[in-house]
Amino acid sequence: MEGEDDGVLRCRASPKWTPFPDLASDGSSTGACNQGQQRRKGGDHVTSNGKIEVEQVISKKLQLKRKAEFLKTDLMHQLDSQVHDFMDSLIEESAILEPAPVPAVFSPPLSDKERGKLRNFRPPHGEGKHFVSRRSLLDELLEVNHIRTIYHMFIALLILLILSTLVVDFIDEGRPVLHFDLLVYAFGQFPLVVCTWICMFLSVLLVPYSLFHMWVQTQCGFYTHPGLCSLLFGSVFLLYQAVGVGFLPTYVVVTNSLPPASCFIIILEQVRLMMKAHSFVRENVPRVLTWAKEKTSPRPVVPQVSQYIYFLFAPTLIYRDKYPRNPVIRWSYVATKFLQVLGCMFYAYYVFVRLCIPQFRSISLQLFDRRAMVLCVFNSILPGVLILFLGFFSFLHCWLNAFGEMLQFADRMFYKDWWNSTSFANYYRTWNVVVHNWLYYYVYRDFLWISQKRFRPVAMLFVFTVSAVVHEYILAVCFGFFYPVLFCLFMCFGMMFNFVLHDQRKGPIWNVIMWTSLFLGQGVIICLYSQEWYARHYCPLKEPSLFELLKPRSWSCQSGLTEDSDRL
Repeated sequence: MEGEDDGVLRCRASPKWTPFPDLASDGSSTGACNQGQQRRKGGDHVTSNGKIEVEQVISKKLQLKRKAEFLKTDLMHQLDSQVHDFMDSLIEESAILEPAPVPAVFSPPLSDKERGKLRNFRPPHGEGKHFVSRRSLLDELLEVNHIRTIYHMFIALLILLILSTLVVDFIDEGRPVLHFDLLVYAFGQFPLVVCTWICMFLSVLLVPYSLFHMWVQTQCGFYTHPGLCSLLFGSVFLLYQAVGVGFLPTYVVVTNSLPPASCFIIILEQVRLMMKAHSFVRENVPRVLTWAKEKTSPRPVVPQVSQYIYFLFAPTLIYRDKYPRNPVIRWSYVATKFLQVLGCMFYAYYVFVRLCIPQFRSISLQLFDRRAMVLCVFNSILPGVLILFLGFFSFLHCWLNAFGEMLQFADRMFYKDWWNSTSFANYYRTWNVVVHNWLYYYVYRDFLWISQKRFRPVAMLFVFTVSAVVHEYILAVCFGFFYPVLFCLFMCFGMMFNFVLHDQRKGPIWNVIMWTSLFLGQGVIICLYSQEWYARHYCPLKEPSLFELLKPRSWSCQSGLTEDSDRL
Protein backbone atom coordinates (compact mmCIF):
# COMPACT_ATOMS: atom_id res chain seq x y z
CA MET A 1 0.00 0.00 0.00
CA GLU A 2 2.81 2.43 0.84
CA GLY A 3 4.42 1.87 -2.54
CA GLU A 4 1.11 2.51 -4.29
CA ASP A 5 0.45 5.68 -2.29
CA ASP A 6 3.94 6.94 -3.03
CA GLY A 7 3.43 6.31 -6.72
CA VAL A 8 0.10 8.15 -6.69
CA LEU A 9 1.67 11.13 -4.87
CA ARG A 10 4.55 11.28 -7.33
CA CYS A 11 2.18 11.26 -10.27
CA ARG A 12 0.00 13.98 -8.73
CA ALA A 13 3.03 16.12 -7.89
CA SER A 14 4.53 15.90 -11.36
CA PRO A 15 4.34 19.23 -13.24
CA LYS A 16 2.01 19.54 -16.17
CA TRP A 17 4.37 21.93 -18.00
CA THR A 18 6.73 20.08 -20.36
CA PRO A 19 9.74 21.93 -21.75
CA PHE A 20 10.09 19.51 -24.67
CA PRO A 21 6.70 18.61 -26.10
CA ASP A 22 8.22 16.19 -28.58
CA LEU A 23 9.45 14.06 -25.70
CA ALA A 24 6.34 14.60 -23.62
CA SER A 25 4.11 13.45 -26.45
CA ASP A 26 5.87 10.12 -26.39
CA GLY A 27 4.59 9.56 -22.89
CA SER A 28 7.90 9.82 -21.09
CA SER A 29 6.63 11.13 -17.75
CA THR A 30 2.85 11.67 -17.71
CA GLY A 31 2.23 8.59 -19.80
CA ALA A 32 4.35 6.53 -17.46
CA CYS A 33 2.36 7.74 -14.45
CA ASN A 34 -0.96 7.00 -16.18
CA GLN A 35 0.23 3.57 -17.14
CA GLY A 36 1.35 2.98 -13.56
CA GLN A 37 -2.03 4.01 -12.22
CA GLN A 38 -3.77 1.76 -14.69
CA ARG A 39 -1.61 -1.09 -13.55
CA ARG A 40 -2.36 -0.34 -9.93
CA LYS A 41 -6.09 -0.13 -10.65
CA GLY A 42 -5.87 -3.54 -12.08
CA GLY A 43 -4.79 -4.87 -8.70
CA ASP A 44 -1.75 -7.05 -8.66
CA HIS A 45 -1.74 -7.48 -12.38
CA VAL A 46 1.99 -7.31 -13.11
CA THR A 47 3.27 -8.72 -16.36
CA SER A 48 6.64 -9.02 -18.02
CA ASN A 49 5.86 -5.82 -19.92
CA GLY A 50 6.43 -3.81 -16.70
CA LYS A 51 10.17 -4.21 -16.91
CA ILE A 52 10.18 -3.12 -20.53
CA GLU A 53 8.03 -0.07 -19.71
CA VAL A 54 10.40 0.95 -16.86
CA GLU A 55 13.38 0.67 -19.19
CA GLN A 56 11.56 2.86 -21.72
CA VAL A 57 10.87 5.47 -19.06
CA ILE A 58 14.53 5.46 -18.00
CA SER A 59 15.74 5.77 -21.58
CA LYS A 60 13.35 8.66 -22.19
CA LYS A 61 14.62 10.41 -19.09
CA LEU A 62 18.21 9.90 -20.19
CA GLN A 63 17.39 11.36 -23.60
CA LEU A 64 15.73 14.31 -21.91
CA LYS A 65 18.76 14.85 -19.69
CA ARG A 66 21.20 14.69 -22.62
CA LYS A 67 19.10 17.13 -24.63
CA ALA A 68 18.90 19.52 -21.67
CA GLU A 69 22.67 19.37 -21.19
CA PHE A 70 23.25 20.04 -24.89
CA LEU A 71 20.83 22.97 -24.88
CA LYS A 72 22.42 24.33 -21.70
CA THR A 73 25.92 24.28 -23.26
CA ASP A 74 24.68 25.88 -26.48
CA LEU A 75 22.75 28.52 -24.55
CA MET A 76 25.80 29.39 -22.43
CA HIS A 77 27.99 29.77 -25.55
CA GLN A 78 25.44 32.04 -27.22
CA LEU A 79 24.98 34.08 -24.05
CA ASP A 80 28.74 34.48 -23.61
CA SER A 81 29.26 35.68 -27.19
CA GLN A 82 26.32 38.08 -26.96
CA VAL A 83 27.59 39.53 -23.69
CA HIS A 84 31.06 40.07 -25.21
CA ASP A 85 29.56 41.73 -28.30
CA PHE A 86 27.33 43.90 -26.14
CA MET A 87 30.19 45.05 -23.92
CA ASP A 88 32.40 45.85 -26.93
CA SER A 89 29.63 47.87 -28.58
CA LEU A 90 28.89 49.60 -25.27
CA ILE A 91 32.53 50.68 -24.93
CA GLU A 92 32.61 51.97 -28.52
CA GLU A 93 29.31 53.84 -28.13
CA SER A 94 30.41 55.39 -24.84
CA ALA A 95 33.56 56.66 -26.56
CA ILE A 96 31.66 57.91 -29.61
CA LEU A 97 28.83 59.71 -27.87
CA GLU A 98 29.58 63.14 -26.49
CA PRO A 99 28.46 63.99 -22.96
CA ALA A 100 24.88 65.22 -22.82
CA PRO A 101 24.18 68.73 -21.55
CA VAL A 102 21.84 67.31 -18.88
CA PRO A 103 22.19 64.24 -16.68
CA ALA A 104 21.23 60.95 -18.24
CA VAL A 105 18.51 60.46 -15.62
CA PHE A 106 16.52 63.35 -17.10
CA SER A 107 17.25 62.48 -20.71
CA PRO A 108 14.19 61.49 -22.77
CA PRO A 109 14.02 57.82 -23.77
CA LEU A 110 15.27 56.90 -27.21
CA SER A 111 12.80 55.89 -29.85
CA ASP A 112 13.04 52.58 -31.70
CA LYS A 113 14.34 54.39 -34.79
CA GLU A 114 17.07 56.15 -32.78
CA ARG A 115 18.05 52.88 -31.14
CA GLY A 116 18.35 51.26 -34.55
CA LYS A 117 20.57 54.08 -35.79
CA LEU A 118 22.76 53.78 -32.69
CA ARG A 119 22.98 50.01 -33.04
CA ASN A 120 23.97 50.21 -36.70
CA PHE A 121 26.33 53.16 -36.22
CA ARG A 122 29.79 52.74 -37.65
CA PRO A 123 32.44 55.44 -37.44
CA PRO A 124 33.28 57.12 -40.76
CA HIS A 125 36.27 56.09 -42.76
CA GLY A 126 39.53 57.13 -41.14
CA GLU A 127 37.98 57.55 -37.67
CA GLY A 128 37.57 53.94 -36.64
CA LYS A 129 39.91 53.79 -33.67
CA HIS A 130 38.42 55.11 -30.44
CA PHE A 131 40.52 55.49 -27.34
CA VAL A 132 39.03 54.57 -23.98
CA SER A 133 40.51 54.92 -20.52
CA ARG A 134 41.60 51.42 -19.44
CA ARG A 135 44.49 49.69 -17.74
CA SER A 136 46.93 47.21 -19.23
CA LEU A 137 45.87 43.62 -18.84
CA LEU A 138 48.99 42.51 -16.97
CA ASP A 139 48.58 45.30 -14.43
CA GLU A 140 45.21 43.82 -13.57
CA LEU A 141 46.38 40.21 -13.66
CA LEU A 142 49.45 40.82 -11.49
CA GLU A 143 47.16 41.91 -8.68
CA VAL A 144 46.05 38.27 -8.46
CA ASN A 145 48.39 36.26 -6.26
CA HIS A 146 48.27 33.20 -8.52
CA ILE A 147 49.42 35.20 -11.56
CA ARG A 148 52.00 37.12 -9.56
CA THR A 149 53.53 33.79 -8.55
CA ILE A 150 54.36 33.14 -12.22
CA TYR A 151 56.12 36.52 -12.28
CA HIS A 152 58.10 35.43 -9.20
CA MET A 153 59.05 32.18 -10.94
CA PHE A 154 60.67 34.13 -13.78
CA ILE A 155 62.60 36.21 -11.23
CA ALA A 156 63.78 32.97 -9.57
CA LEU A 157 64.96 31.70 -12.97
CA LEU A 158 66.94 34.92 -13.47
CA ILE A 159 68.59 34.43 -10.07
CA LEU A 160 69.55 30.86 -11.05
CA LEU A 161 71.05 32.07 -14.35
CA ILE A 162 73.12 34.66 -12.50
CA LEU A 163 74.28 32.08 -9.93
CA SER A 164 75.21 29.57 -12.64
CA THR A 165 77.25 32.23 -14.45
CA LEU A 166 79.07 33.23 -11.26
CA VAL A 167 79.77 29.59 -10.32
CA VAL A 168 81.14 28.73 -13.76
CA ASP A 169 83.32 31.86 -13.77
CA PHE A 170 84.59 31.00 -10.30
CA ILE A 171 85.49 27.47 -11.41
CA ASP A 172 87.20 28.67 -14.60
CA GLU A 173 88.88 31.84 -13.33
CA GLY A 174 89.12 31.21 -9.60
CA ARG A 175 87.02 34.29 -8.92
CA PRO A 176 83.60 35.63 -9.94
CA VAL A 177 83.80 37.64 -13.16
CA LEU A 178 81.28 40.47 -13.48
CA HIS A 179 82.17 41.61 -16.98
CA PHE A 180 79.24 42.68 -19.13
CA ASP A 181 81.27 42.74 -22.31
CA LEU A 182 78.36 41.50 -24.42
CA LEU A 183 76.16 44.41 -23.33
CA VAL A 184 79.02 46.87 -23.90
CA TYR A 185 79.54 45.46 -27.39
CA ALA A 186 75.82 45.34 -28.26
CA PHE A 187 75.25 49.00 -27.29
CA GLY A 188 78.47 50.29 -28.81
CA GLN A 189 78.81 53.77 -30.39
CA PHE A 190 75.89 54.98 -28.28
CA PRO A 191 76.66 58.73 -28.72
CA LEU A 192 76.25 58.29 -32.48
CA VAL A 193 72.92 56.55 -31.83
CA VAL A 194 71.69 59.48 -29.74
CA CYS A 195 72.75 62.04 -32.36
CA THR A 196 71.08 60.06 -35.14
CA TRP A 197 67.85 59.79 -33.14
CA ILE A 198 67.78 63.51 -32.40
CA CYS A 199 68.19 64.30 -36.10
CA MET A 200 65.43 61.86 -37.04
CA PHE A 201 63.05 63.21 -34.43
CA LEU A 202 63.61 66.86 -35.31
CA SER A 203 63.13 66.14 -39.01
CA VAL A 204 59.85 64.28 -38.37
CA LEU A 205 58.74 67.09 -36.08
CA LEU A 206 59.44 69.88 -38.58
CA VAL A 207 59.05 68.51 -42.11
CA PRO A 208 55.63 66.73 -42.08
CA TYR A 209 54.00 69.43 -39.95
CA SER A 210 55.40 72.25 -42.13
CA LEU A 211 54.39 70.51 -45.34
CA PHE A 212 50.89 69.94 -44.00
CA HIS A 213 50.51 73.58 -42.98
CA MET A 214 51.66 74.81 -46.39
CA TRP A 215 49.32 72.36 -48.13
CA VAL A 216 46.37 73.60 -46.04
CA GLN A 217 47.00 77.10 -47.37
CA THR A 218 46.60 75.81 -50.92
CA GLN A 219 43.16 74.40 -50.04
CA CYS A 220 41.81 77.67 -48.57
CA GLY A 221 41.04 79.25 -51.96
CA PHE A 222 44.25 81.23 -52.39
CA TYR A 223 45.48 79.02 -55.25
CA THR A 224 43.72 78.23 -58.50
CA HIS A 225 44.90 74.61 -58.80
CA PRO A 226 44.52 72.93 -55.40
CA GLY A 227 44.60 69.46 -56.93
CA LEU A 228 47.97 70.08 -58.54
CA CYS A 229 49.25 71.47 -55.23
CA SER A 230 48.04 68.34 -53.45
CA LEU A 231 49.94 66.16 -55.91
CA LEU A 232 53.08 68.25 -55.47
CA PHE A 233 53.01 68.26 -51.67
CA GLY A 234 52.12 64.56 -51.58
CA SER A 235 55.12 63.73 -53.76
CA VAL A 236 57.42 65.83 -51.56
CA PHE A 237 56.12 64.08 -48.44
CA LEU A 238 56.65 60.61 -49.95
CA LEU A 239 60.15 61.61 -51.05
CA TYR A 240 60.92 62.80 -47.54
CA GLN A 241 59.60 59.53 -46.07
CA ALA A 242 61.76 57.48 -48.45
CA VAL A 243 64.97 59.51 -48.25
CA GLY A 244 64.92 61.62 -45.11
CA VAL A 245 63.50 59.01 -42.73
CA GLY A 246 64.06 55.86 -44.75
CA PHE A 247 67.47 56.00 -46.43
CA LEU A 248 69.62 58.32 -44.30
CA PRO A 249 69.32 56.48 -40.94
CA THR A 250 69.97 53.16 -42.68
CA TYR A 251 73.02 54.68 -44.36
CA VAL A 252 74.35 55.80 -40.96
CA VAL A 253 73.84 52.32 -39.52
CA VAL A 254 75.49 50.48 -42.42
CA THR A 255 78.45 52.79 -42.99
CA ASN A 256 79.35 52.93 -39.29
CA SER A 257 78.86 49.17 -38.74
CA LEU A 258 76.83 49.71 -35.59
CA PRO A 259 76.43 46.69 -33.30
CA PRO A 260 73.05 44.93 -33.09
CA ALA A 261 71.40 46.69 -30.11
CA SER A 262 72.40 50.13 -31.37
CA CYS A 263 71.08 49.20 -34.81
CA PHE A 264 67.76 48.09 -33.34
CA ILE A 265 67.34 51.42 -31.55
CA ILE A 266 67.81 53.45 -34.74
CA ILE A 267 65.90 51.18 -37.12
CA LEU A 268 62.93 50.63 -34.81
CA GLU A 269 62.72 54.37 -34.19
CA GLN A 270 62.97 54.93 -37.92
CA VAL A 271 59.98 52.65 -38.57
CA ARG A 272 58.02 54.15 -35.68
CA LEU A 273 58.52 57.74 -36.83
CA MET A 274 57.60 56.86 -40.41
CA MET A 275 54.37 55.27 -39.21
CA LYS A 276 53.65 58.28 -36.98
CA ALA A 277 54.17 60.76 -39.82
CA HIS A 278 51.93 58.72 -42.10
CA SER A 279 49.19 58.58 -39.47
CA PHE A 280 49.33 62.35 -38.88
CA VAL A 281 48.93 63.11 -42.57
CA ARG A 282 46.40 60.34 -43.16
CA GLU A 283 44.10 61.50 -40.35
CA ASN A 284 44.22 65.24 -41.05
CA VAL A 285 44.15 65.44 -44.86
CA PRO A 286 40.57 64.02 -45.16
CA ARG A 287 39.33 66.61 -42.64
CA VAL A 288 40.76 69.46 -44.68
CA LEU A 289 39.38 68.03 -47.94
CA THR A 290 35.95 67.69 -46.34
CA TRP A 291 36.12 71.30 -45.16
CA ALA A 292 37.16 72.45 -48.65
CA LYS A 293 33.99 70.86 -50.09
CA GLU A 294 31.51 71.91 -47.41
CA LYS A 295 33.03 75.19 -46.08
CA THR A 296 31.33 74.73 -42.71
CA SER A 297 33.72 77.16 -40.97
CA PRO A 298 35.93 80.11 -41.99
CA ARG A 299 39.10 78.00 -41.73
CA PRO A 300 39.81 74.27 -41.42
CA VAL A 301 40.73 72.76 -38.09
CA VAL A 302 44.53 72.35 -38.08
CA PRO A 303 46.30 70.51 -35.23
CA GLN A 304 48.51 72.57 -32.99
CA VAL A 305 52.21 71.93 -32.64
CA SER A 306 51.73 70.78 -29.04
CA GLN A 307 49.23 68.15 -30.17
CA TYR A 308 51.65 66.85 -32.80
CA ILE A 309 54.55 66.72 -30.32
CA TYR A 310 52.37 64.84 -27.82
CA PHE A 311 51.47 62.34 -30.53
CA LEU A 312 55.13 61.76 -31.43
CA PHE A 313 55.82 60.64 -27.85
CA ALA A 314 52.48 58.98 -27.10
CA PRO A 315 52.43 55.15 -27.08
CA THR A 316 50.12 54.88 -30.09
CA LEU A 317 50.46 54.99 -33.86
CA ILE A 318 46.97 56.43 -34.49
CA TYR A 319 46.77 60.22 -34.46
CA ARG A 320 44.00 62.02 -32.58
CA ASP A 321 43.74 65.66 -31.51
CA LYS A 322 42.84 64.51 -28.00
CA TYR A 323 43.30 61.31 -26.06
CA PRO A 324 41.78 60.21 -22.75
CA ARG A 325 44.09 61.44 -19.99
CA ASN A 326 44.72 60.39 -16.42
CA PRO A 327 44.52 63.12 -13.77
CA VAL A 328 47.87 62.42 -12.08
CA ILE A 329 51.29 60.89 -12.85
CA ARG A 330 52.43 58.04 -10.61
CA TRP A 331 56.19 58.51 -10.67
CA SER A 332 56.73 55.42 -8.55
CA TYR A 333 54.95 53.42 -11.25
CA VAL A 334 57.18 54.98 -13.93
CA ALA A 335 60.33 54.14 -11.95
CA THR A 336 59.13 50.56 -11.44
CA LYS A 337 58.51 50.05 -15.16
CA PHE A 338 61.91 51.42 -16.17
CA LEU A 339 63.59 49.20 -13.56
CA GLN A 340 61.72 46.23 -15.02
CA VAL A 341 62.99 47.16 -18.49
CA LEU A 342 66.53 47.24 -17.13
CA GLY A 343 65.97 43.90 -15.42
CA CYS A 344 64.71 42.37 -18.68
CA MET A 345 67.84 43.65 -20.42
CA PHE A 346 70.09 41.83 -17.95
CA TYR A 347 67.79 38.80 -18.14
CA ALA A 348 68.30 38.64 -21.92
CA TYR A 349 72.04 39.07 -21.40
CA TYR A 350 72.22 36.01 -19.15
CA VAL A 351 69.99 34.00 -21.51
CA PHE A 352 72.44 34.63 -24.34
CA VAL A 353 75.50 34.04 -22.17
CA ARG A 354 74.31 30.79 -20.60
CA LEU A 355 71.97 29.27 -23.23
CA CYS A 356 72.92 30.62 -26.66
CA ILE A 357 76.60 31.54 -27.00
CA PRO A 358 78.12 28.26 -25.69
CA GLN A 359 75.85 26.26 -27.95
CA PHE A 360 76.32 28.19 -31.19
CA ARG A 361 80.07 28.61 -30.84
CA SER A 362 80.45 24.86 -31.23
CA ILE A 363 77.59 24.23 -33.65
CA SER A 364 78.75 26.90 -36.09
CA LEU A 365 82.06 25.07 -36.53
CA GLN A 366 80.32 21.92 -37.77
CA LEU A 367 79.14 21.07 -41.24
CA PHE A 368 75.51 21.78 -41.95
CA ASP A 369 73.46 18.56 -41.71
CA ARG A 370 69.93 17.55 -40.77
CA ARG A 371 70.80 16.05 -37.39
CA ALA A 372 72.64 19.17 -36.24
CA MET A 373 69.75 21.30 -37.51
CA VAL A 374 67.10 19.33 -35.60
CA LEU A 375 69.13 19.38 -32.38
CA CYS A 376 69.84 23.09 -32.83
CA VAL A 377 66.17 23.96 -33.29
CA PHE A 378 64.97 22.03 -30.25
CA ASN A 379 67.83 23.29 -28.07
CA SER A 380 66.94 26.85 -29.12
CA ILE A 381 63.29 26.63 -28.09
CA LEU A 382 63.91 27.52 -24.42
CA PRO A 383 66.07 30.63 -25.07
CA GLY A 384 63.76 31.61 -27.93
CA VAL A 385 60.68 31.48 -25.73
CA LEU A 386 62.43 33.40 -22.96
CA ILE A 387 63.47 36.10 -25.43
CA LEU A 388 59.88 36.24 -26.71
CA PHE A 389 58.49 36.72 -23.18
CA LEU A 390 61.17 39.26 -22.29
CA GLY A 391 60.57 41.29 -25.44
CA PHE A 392 56.82 41.31 -24.83
CA PHE A 393 57.07 42.20 -21.14
CA SER A 394 59.84 44.79 -21.45
CA PHE A 395 58.53 46.71 -24.46
CA LEU A 396 54.79 46.14 -24.89
CA HIS A 397 54.09 46.27 -21.16
CA CYS A 398 56.82 48.11 -19.24
CA TRP A 399 58.19 50.59 -21.79
CA LEU A 400 54.84 51.66 -23.27
CA ASN A 401 53.19 51.86 -19.85
CA ALA A 402 56.05 54.00 -18.54
CA PHE A 403 55.64 56.52 -21.36
CA GLY A 404 51.87 56.30 -21.10
CA GLU A 405 52.07 57.15 -17.40
CA MET A 406 54.46 60.07 -17.94
CA LEU A 407 52.18 61.48 -20.65
CA GLN A 408 49.01 60.69 -18.65
CA PHE A 409 47.88 58.58 -21.62
CA ALA A 410 44.88 56.65 -20.27
CA ASP A 411 44.28 53.99 -22.95
CA ARG A 412 46.78 51.29 -22.01
CA MET A 413 45.46 48.50 -24.24
CA PHE A 414 48.80 47.87 -25.94
CA TYR A 415 48.07 44.14 -26.13
CA LYS A 416 45.26 41.73 -25.32
CA ASP A 417 45.20 38.21 -23.92
CA TRP A 418 47.17 36.74 -26.80
CA TRP A 419 48.25 33.81 -24.62
CA ASN A 420 44.65 32.52 -24.66
CA SER A 421 44.46 32.50 -28.45
CA THR A 422 43.14 29.36 -30.10
CA SER A 423 43.94 30.64 -33.59
CA PHE A 424 46.81 32.48 -35.19
CA ALA A 425 44.37 35.01 -36.60
CA ASN A 426 43.46 36.03 -33.05
CA TYR A 427 47.13 35.91 -32.00
CA TYR A 428 48.11 38.37 -34.73
CA ARG A 429 45.35 40.75 -33.59
CA THR A 430 46.13 40.60 -29.87
CA TRP A 431 49.94 40.25 -29.65
CA ASN A 432 50.77 43.86 -30.55
CA VAL A 433 47.60 45.97 -30.66
CA VAL A 434 49.55 49.18 -31.33
CA VAL A 435 51.00 47.95 -34.64
CA HIS A 436 47.91 45.92 -35.50
CA ASN A 437 45.72 49.04 -35.34
CA TRP A 438 48.03 50.86 -37.75
CA LEU A 439 48.08 47.95 -40.18
CA TYR A 440 44.32 47.50 -39.96
CA TYR A 441 43.29 51.13 -40.48
CA TYR A 442 46.01 52.33 -42.85
CA VAL A 443 46.83 49.20 -44.86
CA TYR A 444 43.93 46.74 -44.72
CA ARG A 445 41.01 49.17 -44.57
CA ASP A 446 42.54 51.67 -47.00
CA PHE A 447 43.21 48.83 -49.43
CA LEU A 448 39.54 47.81 -49.20
CA TRP A 449 38.48 51.44 -49.60
CA ILE A 450 40.57 51.82 -52.76
CA SER A 451 39.35 48.48 -54.17
CA GLN A 452 35.74 49.21 -53.09
CA LYS A 453 35.73 46.19 -50.74
CA ARG A 454 36.14 43.66 -53.55
CA PHE A 455 39.43 41.93 -52.69
CA ARG A 456 39.46 41.04 -48.99
CA PRO A 457 41.84 38.05 -49.35
CA VAL A 458 44.22 40.21 -51.41
CA ALA A 459 44.04 42.91 -48.72
CA MET A 460 44.93 40.36 -46.06
CA LEU A 461 47.81 39.06 -48.19
CA PHE A 462 49.02 42.63 -48.67
CA VAL A 463 49.02 43.22 -44.90
CA PHE A 464 51.04 40.06 -44.33
CA THR A 465 53.49 41.06 -47.06
CA VAL A 466 54.03 44.55 -45.62
CA SER A 467 54.53 43.15 -42.12
CA ALA A 468 56.91 40.43 -43.31
CA VAL A 469 58.99 42.83 -45.43
CA VAL A 470 59.36 45.34 -42.58
CA HIS A 471 60.30 42.65 -40.05
CA GLU A 472 62.88 41.15 -42.42
CA TYR A 473 64.24 44.62 -43.26
CA ILE A 474 64.80 45.32 -39.54
CA LEU A 475 66.64 42.03 -38.97
CA ALA A 476 68.70 42.30 -42.17
CA VAL A 477 69.96 45.80 -41.36
CA CYS A 478 70.59 45.10 -37.67
CA PHE A 479 72.35 41.75 -38.16
CA GLY A 480 74.25 42.84 -41.25
CA PHE A 481 73.15 40.00 -43.52
CA PHE A 482 70.13 38.93 -45.54
CA TYR A 483 68.72 35.61 -44.38
CA PRO A 484 64.94 35.64 -44.97
CA VAL A 485 63.94 33.13 -42.30
CA LEU A 486 61.39 35.41 -40.66
CA PHE A 487 60.00 36.45 -44.04
CA CYS A 488 59.42 32.82 -45.02
CA LEU A 489 57.81 32.05 -41.66
CA PHE A 490 55.49 35.03 -42.10
CA MET A 491 54.52 34.44 -45.71
CA CYS A 492 54.40 30.63 -45.71
CA PHE A 493 53.52 29.28 -42.30
CA GLY A 494 52.00 32.52 -41.01
CA MET A 495 49.55 32.77 -43.90
CA MET A 496 48.78 29.06 -43.77
CA PHE A 497 48.12 29.07 -40.02
CA ASN A 498 46.03 32.22 -40.38
CA PHE A 499 43.58 30.32 -42.60
CA VAL A 500 43.88 26.86 -41.02
CA LEU A 501 43.88 28.00 -37.37
CA HIS A 502 41.14 30.59 -37.85
CA ASP A 503 38.68 32.08 -35.36
CA GLN A 504 36.25 29.19 -35.58
CA ARG A 505 38.81 26.94 -33.91
CA LYS A 506 37.85 26.83 -30.26
CA GLY A 507 38.80 24.65 -27.35
CA PRO A 508 41.96 23.95 -25.34
CA ILE A 509 43.52 21.69 -27.97
CA TRP A 510 43.81 24.61 -30.40
CA ASN A 511 45.51 26.73 -27.78
CA VAL A 512 48.01 23.90 -27.28
CA ILE A 513 48.61 23.73 -31.04
CA MET A 514 49.11 27.50 -31.18
CA TRP A 515 51.68 27.43 -28.36
CA THR A 516 53.48 24.44 -29.88
CA SER A 517 53.78 26.19 -33.24
CA LEU A 518 54.92 29.39 -31.55
CA PHE A 519 57.60 27.60 -29.52
CA LEU A 520 58.86 25.76 -32.59
CA GLY A 521 58.96 28.96 -34.63
CA GLN A 522 61.01 30.72 -31.95
CA GLY A 523 63.46 27.81 -31.93
CA VAL A 524 63.86 28.02 -35.71
CA ILE A 525 64.46 31.79 -35.60
CA ILE A 526 67.04 31.68 -32.80
CA CYS A 527 68.82 28.67 -34.30
CA LEU A 528 69.12 29.84 -37.92
CA TYR A 529 69.97 33.48 -37.24
CA SER A 530 72.52 32.57 -34.56
CA GLN A 531 74.19 30.03 -36.83
CA GLU A 532 74.37 32.54 -39.66
CA TRP A 533 75.73 35.25 -37.32
CA TYR A 534 78.66 33.09 -36.23
CA ALA A 535 79.25 31.71 -39.72
CA ARG A 536 79.57 35.26 -41.08
CA HIS A 537 82.30 35.97 -38.52
CA TYR A 538 84.08 32.61 -38.73
CA CYS A 539 84.11 32.44 -42.54
CA PRO A 540 84.50 35.94 -44.00
CA LEU A 541 84.55 36.23 -47.79
CA LYS A 542 87.76 37.39 -49.44
CA GLU A 543 86.15 38.44 -52.74
CA PRO A 544 82.42 38.72 -52.05
CA SER A 545 79.99 38.62 -54.94
CA LEU A 546 76.28 39.35 -54.89
CA PHE A 547 75.45 35.63 -54.91
CA GLU A 548 77.86 34.91 -52.06
CA LEU A 549 76.45 37.77 -50.02
CA LEU A 550 72.90 36.43 -50.42
CA LYS A 551 73.84 32.77 -49.94
CA PRO A 552 73.57 31.58 -46.30
CA ARG A 553 77.12 31.21 -45.00
CA SER A 554 76.14 28.67 -42.34
CA TRP A 555 75.44 26.04 -44.99
CA SER A 556 79.09 25.73 -45.96
CA CYS A 557 81.16 27.31 -43.17
CA GLN A 558 83.66 25.14 -41.28
CA SER A 559 86.61 27.06 -39.94
CA GLY A 560 88.55 27.86 -36.82
CA LEU A 561 87.85 30.68 -34.49
CA THR A 562 88.68 34.18 -35.59
CA GLU A 563 90.54 36.56 -33.39
CA ASP A 564 87.46 38.46 -32.28
CA SER A 565 85.21 35.46 -31.71
CA ASP A 566 85.74 35.50 -27.97
CA ARG A 567 83.80 38.70 -27.54
CA LEU A 568 80.88 37.37 -29.61
